[in-house]
Amino acid sequence: MTVIRYNMAGCGPTPIHGLIEDGFASMPFWVMLVITALWVVTPASTGASYSDEGAVNLLRNRATPLHGASDLDPLVAAIGDRRLVLLGESSHGTSEFYIWRTQISRRLIQEQGFRFIAVEGDWDSSYRLNRYVKGATAQGDSARSVMQGFSRWPTWMWANEEMVDLIEWLRSHNDNRAAAEQVGFYGLDLYGQSGSLRKVPEMLAQMAPVLSERAVEAYACLAPYGDDFSLYAQAAARGQLSCESSVRAVVAMLRQERPLAARDPDAYFNLKQHALVVKHAEGHYRAMAISGPQSWNVRADHFFLTTERLLTHYGEGAKGIVWAHNTHIGDARATAMVMRGQRNIGQIARERLGDRAVYAVGFGTHRGTVMAGSRWGAPAEVMTVPPAMPGSFEDLSHRTQMARFLLRFDDPAGFEPLTDPVGHRAIGVVYQPTRERPGNYVPSVMPRRYDAFIFLDQTRAVHPVE
Repeated sequence: MTVIRYNMAGCGPTPIHGLIEDGFASMPFWVMLVITALWVVTPASTGASYSDEGAVNLLRNRATPLHGASDLDPLVAAIGDRRLVLLGESSHGTSEFYIWRTQISRRLIQEQGFRFIAVEGDWDSSYRLNRYVKGATAQGDSARSVMQGFSRWPTWMWANEEMVDLIEWLRSHNDNRAAAEQVGFYGLDLYGQSGSLRKVPEMLAQMAPVLSERAVEAYACLAPYGDDFSLYAQAAARGQLSCESSVRAVVAMLRQERPLAARDPDAYFNLKQHALVVKHAEGHYRAMAISGPQSWNVRADHFFLTTERLLTHYGEGAKGIVWAHNTHIGDARATAMVMRGQRNIGQIARERLGDRAVYAVGFGTHRGTVMAGSRWGAPAEVMTVPPAMPGSFEDLSHRTQMARFLLRFDDPAGFEPLTDPVGHRAIGVVYQPTRERPGNYVPSVMPRRYDAFIFLDQTRAVHPVE
């Protein structure tokens, strides 16, 4: 048997990446057949042919076994003085991904002075955790009690016991530190926009009542759709009135209010981010009415803009950590996403900040269990993750017979068996194990997609906070 390799040019413009990560893998089966037909499996365009044993031997020789936090020394050294570290996951419901990302983050904070963690979560709910780790108790007297207030599906992504450990550690780390030295915790996503829609007028009512009235007037355009912006997407598809100018006007209004920023920089930063969430969520949902990559790209741009704002907010030389799905943090240019015109934070960060300022670490597993839903909004289930597809990167990693390892791509030379695209597993919040192949495998040139990769052969589901 040889490694399954994909001709990126033959993959065509398939929307599978957004479907996987955003949890739309529960699409009708006939749609899956169409997508599968577009995803053509062909010999690599270079004409090169490598045996899978060659790839397995390469991984075995270049990988570093992982047993504990001390085995991360080569990774921490390789990260060095990078400004931004991107930590991925191949599913949103795997315990070990959270545990190892916590180990890495703790070391970067303690040893390298990283100032914040930003996750693929809602801004509003994550900001409650940010207040908690910085000493506030108004939202709850423990990380678990704050998380119990999370209500937007899928709650298990950030309200889980693994995250409790990280948040409590951050709280302890920040104790007895001056406010300017405390580490923050934030959400990157534009979902949860209905909370931000309410928060902007509420905050302005305390800070500048006249501006609050103007914000209420502007957001009235979105009022008929309540908390469900998908209804707005449907209205946009029917050609009904756009709310774009209204939500942009609120952001423009806040940009002119410098006295608010001077009075309380943190409150102003929070207020403006809520307004940006509304603005970009409107664009994201409106773009759903148009075929193409725009809806995905609006969200990707919001991820990077939020990260960039945080780096600026924390001051010159500040360094940050991002937790998000592999689909977001691995450079899109090294995957079939590039053929569809999709970008992600991994690509944008490298382009804007420079390759030497960014370090991306992907995560993967061969088999085990995962927390997911069978459809969007369905109850969370512990599902079985079957053994990885033969010839996939996860399968090759499994065949090294190493239970856990770290692989660094610092020197791309010598990775010839992996310079052609190979299938790389991606599981979203919606998962159907029986339909996994090939829809949950993203053609990827691994040494170009990531700077490093952590493989965990057998994993288990996260433990949700009840």
